[in-house]
Amino acid sequence: MEDKKERTIDIDKLLKNKLKAVSISDLENGISKVVSDLVGEDYKCTISDVKYSLFSGADFHLKVELSYNPEE
Repeated sequence: MEDKKERTIDIDKLLKNKLKAVSISDLENGISKVVSDLVGEDYKCTISDVKYSLFSGADFHLKVELSYNPEE
């Protein structure tokens, strides 16, 4: 019979939601950069309605749209 390794769950790690320490602005800028690089156009991102979950997660509304600069 195959030995199965027991996995322990670090409860402290689960309960400390590190996402709360991440700036929403930094997330918006990071997502904007990735989308802009993928598409080849300048995009902006807006995050709203952020709700952090107990287990190191977050739900939020994400809006990505083409940046419009009338001078270009």
